[in-house]
Amino acid sequence: MLKKKESFFWTSYSDLMTSLFFIMMVLFILVMVLLYKRMEVTENKLEEIKRVEQSTRELNKKDGYFEYNEKYEKYVLRIDIFFPELQTNFAYLTPGCKDSLDRAGDEVVAFLKRHQDTKYLLIVEGQASRNSPKWMDRNYSLSFERAKNLMKFWLHEKGKTFGNNCEVQITGSGDGRLNVHSMRHPINEKNQRFLIHIIPKNIFKE
Repeated sequence: MLKKKESFFWTSYSDLMTSLFFIMMVLFILVMVLLYKRMEVTENKLEEIKRVEQSTRELNKKDGYFEYNEKYEKYVLRIDIFFPELQTNFAYLTPGCKDSLDRAGDEVVAFLKRHQDTKYLLIVEGQASRNSPKWMDRNYSLSFERAKNLMKFWLHEKGKTFGNNCEVQITGSGDGRLNVHSMRHPINEKNQRFLIHIIPKNIFKE
């Protein structure tokens, strides 16, 4: 009788261990499949991120109006801008300069239309050169006003639209005296310019 009980116990114990082993195997396989799928999704997302980031370099054409700076990750308009001291109005720019800015805006609009499946943050940054010491405190507001007037020029005067996939922000980084690590040109006068940031917004979403 005792032997029968012991035999029943070991049989049951063996069945239990077999069942637990089977369950562990199933869970292990399930975890591995889920990890593989997760890695696959992550790799696809990384490829998508690289593709979208690379697409922004399209503006960096040899004969275009933009030049991409790898170090600061932003575009510089290849257009010489000169405002008289303390002026921000586009009426002070030459017709040729305004024509170039107009075509540069067309390039941005065309880029956004080609990539409507991605949402972008477009930042227009104005900069200023260092001028007379008594006016230097105004350079930050001047750089912002110039960037604002560039957007008004594009939107109101030239009737451009940047589409529903683009959020626009305007900023001014002044003459660099506050050491904000913004990109600066070694020639002071060349800092009267506009920098353009095109940042993908939705590439990190699942």
